[in-house]
Amino acid sequence: MRVCALVLTCNRPDMLETCLEHLRDQSRAPDGVLVVDNGSTQETADVLAGHAGVDVLRLPTNIGGAGGYARGLRAGLERGYDWIWLLDDDAFPEPECLEALLAGIERAPRQPDLVTSLVRWRDSRIHPMNRPWLRVNRRVEFAESAAAGLVLVRVATSVSTMVRREALLEHGFHPEHYRIWIDDFEWTGRILRDGVGYLVPESVTLHNTEHARDTVTDARGRFYYKVRNHLWLLRAGRAFGGLERLDYAYALLRATRRYIGESADRREALLTVARGLRDGLRPEPR
Repeated sequence: MRVCALVLTCNRPDMLETCLEHLRDQSRAPDGVLVVDNGSTQETADVLAGHAGVDVLRLPTNIGGAGGYARGLRAGLERGYDWIWLLDDDAFPEPECLEALLAGIERAPRQPDLVTSLVRWRDSRIHPMNRPWLRVNRRVEFAESAAAGLVLVRVATSVSTMVRREALLEHGFHPEHYRIWIDDFEWTGRILRDGVGYLVPESVTLHNTEHARDTVTDARGRFYYKVRNHLWLLRAGRAFGGLERLDYAYALLRATRRYIGESADRREALLTVARGLRDGLRPEPR
């Protein structure tokens, strides 16, 4: 299985340097490393110049995480890889991370469309931004995966998730117009609506964010994207159906209530939510 490590970066040269070092130190090295430079300045180019053999896709402007991943996945497919392993530049996989993902694929009870790592923060807790969404309603499959030492998941974040080539050809990439947030849920939700995905517990990645925050506590004005993209996903997305849509709608209501309640400036928070509602109810761009 030929694996491409796809790293998305934008103006964080020190983080990128550390991420590439962690990829270099993998017990099973990726067959290729592709860095998507999302409109960075010269300092990022200087870091990349010091890493021979790293393939670079330079984008002239920052088109957001969704766009950067979509362009990178397309490039990985064009280069003929069997699996593409997604990483932010602040994601530092432990030495046996990729080896463990591949071992998980080998022992999986069904051919997975994606596998994902356990993503932790600096203090070893599961990172709030990368908590796994489990597929407990498929009880037999869930038990079979547990017997194989795997966890059946319904969606995954982009941090240390590896996707099979055939799934990309069938389902495509992140929705670029989402820009940031929810794009990975929409994308993996589409893949796993009828497909199979597993979390491999012994495959561990450190998500080295400044604080162990989630998309509510780290939102500020960016909560606009959470509201807007949630509505786009619920109105027209193909990731969820039936009762799943109701559950996801309830998750948005809970997050919005928490965001407003915890905001220092409630008036500004309400305006942010209102803008997200307004644009999320408009026709979705394609």
